[in-house]
Amino acid sequence: MIHPFDTAALPATPWKNGGGTTREIVCQPAGAGMDSFDWRISIASITQAGPFSAFPGVDRVIMLLDGAGVRLQAAGIDHALDTPGQLFAFSGDLALDCDLLGGTSTDFNVMARRSRLRAEVQVLHAASPIPATPRGLVLAVRGTWHLQAGAHDLHCTSGSGLWWDLPTNWQATPLENQAQLVWVCLHDV
Repeated sequence: MIHPFDTAALPATPWKNGGGTTREIVCQPAGAGMDSFDWRISIASITQAGPFSAFPGVDRVIMLLDGAGVRLQAAGIDHALDTPGQLFAFSGDLALDCDLLGGTSTDFNVMARRSRLRAEVQVLHAASPIPATPRGLVLAVRGTWHLQAGAHDLHCTSGSGLWWDLPTNWQATPLENQAQLVWVCLHDV
């Protein structure tokens, strides 16, 4: 099934530590809690320095969408996430400390339970086929994209996208210069 979404319409949930908010795009299986999801994709707005929550058994990929970015630190890790579209993969087992590099930072987050799934995340700037995977997601980060798969013919503008939970072959075509699309494929392990 194909599920369109608009990030502007997603409710923002405040973090327990008060350091930001999360807009959840999808969490599967439906109704799963933070300890039992197979995969979860969200957008976080980080408003103050503080710890990232640890997610044991989960692999994470984060990408800066907007703002000056953040510095993520833990034993053996010191990473500045300061370039929009830059991907950073890390183990959710780590309790990372997060410092703002400026004001509020908005990030795209992918989490996959490593015993069940492996997430592959790519950023597209040009027309590209998206091969069939059992589940996945695309988000137009900049510009407008034409997405076509069989009878499905959709346009996604900045901040909108779709996720699917059945194998579907997509053709993604940018309709503007400087367009950017993030594509997440989730593979069974």
